[in-house]
Amino acid sequence: MKRFGEKLYQLRTRYRWTLIYLGNRLGVHNTFVSQLEKGRKVPNAEMILKVADTFDVTTDHLMRDELDFPEDSR
Repeated sequence: MKRFGEKLYQLRTRYRWTLIYLGNRLGVHNTFVSQLEKGRKVPNAEMILKVADTFDVTTDHLMRDELDFPEDSR
């Protein structure tokens, strides 16, 4: 789970979404998304599921530190 924030940032920038846009999609404030990306906040299970559903990825990809996203996922 140490790389969750990094992966969230990768997904958000790959989709070219702003912090505000992603925050609205997830139902949280954009500063919370920023704190998740920087590793200052740890997501709960509900947030992990919301992120996985939003970006159509598995929770394994988000939670496992050793897994990277395929280059063409989107």
